[in-house]
Amino acid sequence: MSSRIPVGPRRVRTAVVGTGHLGKFHARIHKENPRAELVALVDPDLERARVLAAELDCCACATVDELPAGVEAVSIAAPTVLHEALARPLLERGVHCLVEKPLAANLAEADRLLAAAARGGALLSVGHVERFQPAVRAVKARGFKPRFVECHRLAPFTGRSRDIGVVHDLMIHDLDLVLDLVGSSVRSLDAVGGAILTGQEDVASVRLVFENGARANITASRASLQPTRKLRLFSGEGYASLDFGKNYGLVITPGPEWDSGRVDLATMDAATIAQRQEWIASRVLSLQELDLSGHDRPLQAEIDSFLAAVQSGEEAEVTGEDGRAALELADRIVADIRAQGW
Repeated sequence: MSSRIPVGPRRVRTAVVGTGHLGKFHARIHKENPRAELVALVDPDLERARVLAAELDCCACATVDELPAGVEAVSIAAPTVLHEALARPLLERGVHCLVEKPLAANLAEADRLLAAAARGGALLSVGHVERFQPAVRAVKARGFKPRFVECHRLAPFTGRSRDIGVVHDLMIHDLDLVLDLVGSSVRSLDAVGGAILTGQEDVASVRLVFENGARANITASRASLQPTRKLRLFSGEGYASLDFGKNYGLVITPGPEWDSGRVDLATMDAATIAQRQEWIASRVLSLQELDLSGHDRPLQAEIDSFLAAVQSGEEAEVTGEDGRAALELADRIVADIRAQGW
């Protein structure tokens, strides 16, 4: 990708492929982003595309072959099974693509997309939007090197994305996050899951062991009564608890009396410790609620990052290779679940 010529600071002529639930969000964000000039929407449901195009003052097309000349970058927010067919010809023509997660329906298709991007000199990014959560960015900026990560992503059944199971639909968000945070390959895994409301797994849980010794427990469900999106991270530098649904983050690190306080705690009985909780929380430990105000929403930040990379010619923040790695791990987890026959 380093051989690409930077596009420069001018606005990028963009299009959005897919005008369903998620595609509408992409389209409106492209319209509002000062880096972009939204010129077209693509959807085989041409009437649906025309309605949204009229709202956003751009043209509507039924296929990517009908895109106006000069389109430089697209968001692809279509069903996973269509990702390769839609993105590959665009990438080969040098059109930069942000492809919603998962990158492709299988690894062979993912590899063909990577090869097409290389041939066309195009940027290929993947929509792992949780990388752009303000709380995640704040924790990464602190340089935490996690030794244990715990993720829970639970959602009510919506009926969307039934072409894939919950591992590729929801858990893959956290697989990408954990791979990025831990920075090591997976040595082994142990997964369990099963179908509840569809013909594919609707609930899944996995324990990952990484080559660098880190561990992660990840649970996902799309058949829960209440939504939950939480991540906890333990490291030598401290502990972080993130709630993506509430846009809340708490970081706990050693306080000013960390060393002496732990010595004192070793001499105290339970009753004394119960009376010293304020001292523990304020002196032995340092508790900081993350300031997450004033940040773009994750999808806004993701699309802006993609457009900035197109303008500058730099590598995408979430690369095609990142998308492939998350897909490969998701495939391994599903294979482990299916081997158990639940």
